Amino acid sequence: MQLSLLAHTMKFSDLNLSAEILSKLPSKLVVATEIQRLAIPEVLAGKDLLALAQTGSGKTYAFGLPLLQALIKDNCHGGEIKALVLVPTRELALQVGDALKLVSATTKITVLCGGVDRADQLKALQQEQLHKKPQLVVATPGRLLDLLREQHLSLASVTHLVFDEADRLMDMGFWPDLERILEYIPSKRQTLLFSATLAPELNTKALDLLHKPVKVAAQAANSVAENINESFYLINKGDKARALIALIQRQQWPQVLVFINAKDDADKLVKRLVKAGINASALHGDKAQLDRQQILADFKSLKLSVLVTTDLLSRGIHVDALPVVINLDLPTSAPVYVHRIGRTARAGDKGLAISLVCHSEADSLKAIGQLTHRELALESLEGFEVTDKPSTGESKRAPRDKKANRRSLSKRSAKDFVAKKATAQKIATKKPKPTK
Repeated sequence: MQLSLLAHTMKFSDLNLSAEILSKLPSKLVVATEIQRLAIPEVLAGKDLLALAQTGSGKTYAFGLPLLQALIKDNCHGGEIKALVLVPTRELALQVGDALKLVSATTKITVLCGGVDRADQLKALQQEQLHKKPQLVVATPGRLLDLLREQHLSLASVTHLVFDEADRLMDMGFWPDLERILEYIPSKRQTLLFSATLAPELNTKALDLLHKPVKVAAQAANSVAENINESFYLINKGDKARALIALIQRQQWPQVLVFINAKDDADKLVKRLVKAGINASALHGDKAQLDRQQILADFKSLKLSVLVTTDLLSRGIHVDALPVVINLDLPTSAPVYVHRIGRTARAGDKGLAISLVCHSEADSLKAIGQLTHRELALESLEGFEVTDKPSTGESKRAPRDKKANRRSLSKRSAKDFVAKKATAQKIATKKPKPTK
């Protein structure tokens, strides 16, 4: 696998993109980001690619622009699906689809993801086939596999395959579905893998999917963007919600994205925030898709100040000028931390990432430091004295008397025991009736 590096600044107009593509770019997009100037020439050359870039660095257009140009060059203005982009979440599928449609003049693009009514999606697919079949599909694995099994679409003509957030797609949750989807796609194709983090197992699986790939890296693997200011505060586990409320009220940020590990905890936290007078809502996988879209839209438009979410939004989701990300819980997976805080400081902006850490999360903090090759120091937060003690790993309970436990199995309560004892005594003292 060869490594491609370019060190100088490039404009989009210097990257051999067609006039049709360039004319559709937003006016503010003049200079390509590092991953765009590294990846676009390789994709245009038809090479397989493993691309590493921090979140918010423009990965969508790094694969999207040359992909659209390839479809235009191949005169794919109808007929069969030629390009497939796979992403891990519905929100990312919709975001990528919208971004590509913005710069597509003639290519028909369809988004297929879960949470959308199946009947409506099938009707839309049939209408598109009557008018003009899509040439590019952006999809989540589960919904795509369902439609393939039911023969509602074919991937037999796909010549370009993209894995966006590749490390997430290749973990145990998605990998079985991906293997089945690959059975529907020709082995002779261009394959592109884009990710912000790189685990050793991704390298192994990537080599099986790619043919003589080029590797481009816009930064060191698993690194955090330099323009993110990180803080780690040691907090009592029971004080985290109060500390979050205090931070929000002190700083008066216009927007705050809060990550939490459990769906139920997200809803409980929002109730506390609202009770404290904070405009907040929760977004997680148990929400209906239309509700999820509306909540995210309200947050992006500043109608909602605080959004509490699970790792549903840790991947790829873009919010303009998001000032701060707060981890109420540290993620159990270190790479997820890199993705979470990558929601701020996007497209060259500066951002703040705050993590509220309790003693029981020491191992997670250590894993994040090892992944990103840094020493992560814990600070104290004003007004929140830490009284919890680190766990020693020893049980606080005295050894159980197993025999005593067995003796008491039939004694559901002290009252039951007293009643049974009284009954036994009564039977023992009862005189037998004389026989006639």
